[in-house]
Amino acid sequence: MPTLISTAFVSLDGVVEAPGGEPGYRNTNWTETSVEPLPEVYALKEREQEESAAMLLGRVSYEAFSQVWPGMTEEFPRYNAMPKYVVSTTLREEELVDNWGDITILRSLDDVAALKETDGGPITIHGSATLTRNLSDAGLIDRYHLLVFPVLLGAGKRLFSTTDKDAQRLRLLEAESYPNGVQKNVFEVIR
Repeated sequence: MPTLISTAFVSLDGVVEAPGGEPGYRNTNWTETSVEPLPEVYALKEREQEESAAMLLGRVSYEAFSQVWPGMTEEFPRYNAMPKYVVSTTLREEELVDNWGDITILRSLDDVAALKETDGGPITIHGSATLTRNLSDAGLIDRYHLLVFPVLLGAGKRLFSTTDKDAQRLRLLEAESYPNGVQKNVFEVIR
């Protein structure tokens, strides 16, 4: 059974929008401009790429990443080769790019739940703030890999929803603080 992992760059106030320079957001590229870049901060991302068996994306993140990541062969060789799943009710097969490996459209959270019942290794969710919130609210995420940056962004898409629901307990599996103030937190969802 695959482990579903939400991996995110997140501000201290929970914003995940435009960490890497995506246009149209006031504080775009905040992971690079808020702290001194340190290679050790990104070791978790390298590990995720080696351990992931597949990638899960929402439509908006798919449309952004599919235009950039296939050309980043040195940075993302494993991500580019692995199967990808896009959760969307509107994306059509003919709109999928043909240079980014196997891509399957899932139409609902029920389809994601069914995917989790198959055999396979970890599936990582990248970007996809809306999808992550919905998966979290549905109890489908198994683990969170968070790189928390010491910055308050105020507005922007948040990692977690404000839905009134039962508490979801987490177990800290890994934690590390870096000299630039970034903190790595790996949490497992307790069921």
